[in-house]
Amino acid sequence: MRSTRIAISAAMLGTLALPALSATPASAATVPTAATATPSCHNLPPLPYAVHTKAVTIRSKASSKSTALGVLYKSHKFSVSKKSGNWLYITDKTTGVKGWVSGTYVYRDVRMCLD
Repeated sequence: MRSTRIAISAAMLGTLALPALSATPASAATVPTAATATPSCHNLPPLPYAVHTKAVTIRSKASSKSTALGVLYKSHKFSVSKKSGNWLYITDKTTGVKGWVSGTYVYRDVRMCLD
C-alpha cells in the first residue's frame, strides 16, 4: 500500500514538472546587467535597534544588579553607542537618560537577503 502511494506521488510530481521543463524560453527576455540591476540588500545600512518588550530597565552598569537609572519603553527612540557582551550602552532620546540595557530585550532587526 505504501509503495503504491509513493509511486502515485512520484507520477503526479513528474506530471507537474514536465510542462515547466519543456517550456520554451522567451527570446525577448532581458538579463539585468550591473547598470540596471537593483542594489543588493547587503549594501544597505543596518536596521535600527528596537525594544521588543513593553519596557526595559536602563542601568548604571552592564549588570542586572546595578542601579536602575530609568525605563526605556517600546515607543522611545534611542541610539546605541557601544556594546559589552550582551549589554548595550544607549541614550534614550525621549528622556535623555544614558545607561546600559540588556540585549535580550533590545536588539537590531536583521534583513534576510535572498540574492
